[in-house]
Amino acid sequence: MILRKYCLWALAVLAGCATGCGTQSAPQWHRNEGATWGTTYHIVYESAADLHDSVRTVMDAVDASVSPFNPSSRLSAVNAGRSDTLDAMLRSLMAESQRVCRLSGGAFDPTVMPLVDLWGFGPSGRGSEPSREQIDSALAAVGILDCAVDDTGRFTRKSPGTRLDFSAIAKGMGVDMVAAMLRRNGVENYMVEIGGEVALGGTNPRGKDWHIQIDAPVDGALPGHSGMRVAEIEGGRCVATSGNYRNYRTLADGTHAGHIISPQTGLPVHTSVLSATVVAPSCTTADALATAAMGLQPDSALALARRAGVEMLLAVAAADSFAIRATPGFP
Repeated sequence: MILRKYCLWALAVLAGCATGCGTQSAPQWHRNEGATWGTTYHIVYESAADLHDSVRTVMDAVDASVSPFNPSSRLSAVNAGRSDTLDAMLRSLMAESQRVCRLSGGAFDPTVMPLVDLWGFGPSGRGSEPSREQIDSALAAVGILDCAVDDTGRFTRKSPGTRLDFSAIAKGMGVDMVAAMLRRNGVENYMVEIGGEVALGGTNPRGKDWHIQIDAPVDGALPGHSGMRVAEIEGGRCVATSGNYRNYRTLADGTHAGHIISPQTGLPVHTSVLSATVVAPSCTTADALATAAMGLQPDSALALARRAGVEMLLAVAAADSFAIRATPGFP
């Protein structure tokens, strides 16, 4: 569905640890922080060495491949028609996106970019309420299941106007790639958080399961300042949250149009789901499914979680507040 994820700080990570300084002979806890992909990251891990340079190398590689905002990225080249070949990262995202698209009945579709731009939620930030004719024209280019990639990585698009925007899944993949790099370097205990998407390994600095704060869907609240629940999550699992309450436009009639755009109708989705949090083995999958849930009604979103074999928590609009609904196994 939907390809603009705005809930960049949907989760606040509760972890206390010492800050590492330089390479050490014995394992200690390190904290690496900074900015990447238009958001922030906070990474803590137990290691004999400070691996921040390696963290940045992974992040730069992801940006060079999948960023729609980097004009030199492989994705930008494909969207602009300068290349018709997807690299390994893009092929992986394409495969998982098509899988989640099928699972969600089309609610998740990274080719929705023309519609996102039309409604003013794209990189330019420009756009007004479009006409039905403009929407129908953009819809003709939408449909990731009508696109294909062959064994050499050659990409065949649905139509000349079809563009890819993996913003609702690429951040999760980046988190997975940083976590994989840590594991290759012998790190067992870690927390990787980038823009609110989280991968966890082992235990926290206290030797316990990780505690992750899930934000309440409060309009105007700063990320991390209004907690809804603290989930206790064991290592080896990942968490992603998507919300529709921080990124919206006010239309001419005074109503709000959220950034979640339906690839079926071309219109902003109207659902009582305010935010969706997914716990899954992969942050890539959790990221995509949390976004897909935002294009569905609560019962359909929870049914999607059951089909995908993941746990999901929803904040659902109720009168002047919200209610929580979740799968039985949500932490």
